[in-house]
Amino acid sequence: MLGAIGLDEGQESAYRALVALGAAEVPDLAHRLTLPAAQTERALRHLERQGLAAQSSARPGRWVAAPPGVALAALLTRQRQELEQAELAAATLAREYRVEAAEAAVHDLVEVVTGASAVAHRFHQLRLGAAQEVCALVGGRSRAVPGRENEAEERASVRGVEHRVVIEREVLTLPAGIREASTALARGERIRVTGEVPTKLVIADRALAMVPLTAPGAEPAALVVHASGLLDSLTGLFEAVWRESLPLRLGSAGAPEESDGGPDATDLEVLSLLLAGMTDASVAKHLELGLRTVQRRVKGLMELAGVTTRLQLGWYAYDRGWVAR
Repeated sequence: MLGAIGLDEGQESAYRALVALGAAEVPDLAHRLTLPAAQTERALRHLERQGLAAQSSARPGRWVAAPPGVALAALLTRQRQELEQAELAAATLAREYRVEAAEAAVHDLVEVVTGASAVAHRFHQLRLGAAQEVCALVGGRSRAVPGRENEAEERASVRGVEHRVVIEREVLTLPAGIREASTALARGERIRVTGEVPTKLVIADRALAMVPLTAPGAEPAALVVHASGLLDSLTGLFEAVWRESLPLRLGSAGAPEESDGGPDATDLEVLSLLLAGMTDASVAKHLELGLRTVQRRVKGLMELAGVTTRLQLGWYAYDRGWVAR
């Protein structure tokens, strides 16, 4: 919790313990923290440099906690000042960059990134820098939604960045495909499914795009595209694929309320996966249901809708709002 002001877990634990005790000697504090005395003393030295602890002048060897209301407030004030200075520096650099980019050369509109670590780093930068929207096309060999468990994704979600993602149907057959897609949907992201995407693609705020340059098995490389006609084309490609893809709904995320006798969350999950193109056997496997259970649920939905074919069931489901349009 106090990592934002420069304390690691051990240092924070030491400060909390010292606050609880009021004052303590190194051996006593080390015993309380179940840490070696040397490590505890290093933590106290760091707290001393931060103004959070001090050695007692009356009793040598005894450490006293600084009042949190005063000491932490001072650190937070300094942190805010540093952030304000960083924001000013970033704004200045952004203005300088815009001036330089006003007459950008053609070679400045694209950037080639080579190597797995470099590609991953640039990808995270792109995601972290998004302020409004991230759009992505995800192939069958990828995770359900790129970078789904990384910090960039969590921060983007907290900031209210909208995510629209089109995944290949094959993604749902991967071991963690449905679980990761469910997590993304629960976070408010919008996912659609198609048979095959033309290319992997990520677009941030319609200002930057990233596409792969190499085939699977080769050294990873990617092309970062800045604002240009090429970026407009890539954005148009995404929108075209998005329009032609089927919305995905899993579990009860976004499901309409139904009266007694209506479809439950599992019914809607089965229906959504079938409409995405999965077979009864694949749906049963990934939802950990029996094949006959899936077929029985589909039959029940058909009886509820008063239809005789699955095609009619699909139209009825869209009309009633059981699945997203």
